[in-house]
Amino acid sequence: MAQTIYVQDLGLIPYTDAWAYQEQLLHENLQAKMAFYASQKQLLAQGKSTASPLQANTRHYVLLCEHPPVITLGKNGKESHLLAHPEYLRQMGIEYIHTNRGGDITFHGPGQLVAYPILDLEKCFTDIGKYMRLLEQSVIDLLLEYGISATRSPGETGVWLNPDIPHRARKICAMGVRCSRWITMHGLALNVNTDLHYFDYIIPCGIQGKQVTSMQRETGKAIPLAEIKSKWLKHFCKRLSEAIDDDVWAVSLSAAQEMHH
Repeated sequence: MAQTIYVQDLGLIPYTDAWAYQEQLLHENLQAKMAFYASQKQLLAQGKSTASPLQANTRHYVLLCEHPPVITLGKNGKESHLLAHPEYLRQMGIEYIHTNRGGDITFHGPGQLVAYPILDLEKCFTDIGKYMRLLEQSVIDLLLEYGISATRSPGETGVWLNPDIPHRARKICAMGVRCSRWITMHGLALNVNTDLHYFDYIIPCGIQGKQVTSMQRETGKAIPLAEIKSKWLKHFCKRLSEAIDDDVWAVSLSAAQEMHH
């Protein structure tokens, strides 16, 4: 059964606003899922056949955005990985927020592709590890288009360059998600034209001795973010389509454009 993903480009939006919107969409999906399972339980009690989770009235979303400068600490993160006092950050115009995603500490700012997929994985596959590898692969595929050879680092989530070479290992994309009843939120942050000096205020993702990088630093040129959003979405839909062995449609919520994979 083909899957539809509703895509919304939120532009530059404060982190807390985007987080609240994600929570709203997650809540709507949870309500739809609970209603579906209540109806299935009733059918079962009546001795009638039940429907597939594919029939649940949940919706897949991908929110694309940038954030004003903000440092976020995941639920498993350590305060010691913040290297600057929160008051100093405020003076520098940088927010500091504790969030409910997985992972440790990271930075979001202009020039970064932030993607928040809100998917009902019961309609795809119920394997959070597989989902994280799919997210990583979609970014690896994108970077290859720009001549950047990226990969994974064993035991460390995200996308890396030269992870096995001491003093050359550098992270280009951070990831952290939350999953509730197989509905995802939060996602990934790919450094495109990001000002990397902001990362000096943290130990990125809590990993000592490794650098961060950006597409701009690796290629030597700024890359239009609109171009990156479009290409990443294409790769994400392609990888999801392969994973579920069916079509995935990306439908823009701001324009009646569809991309079919």
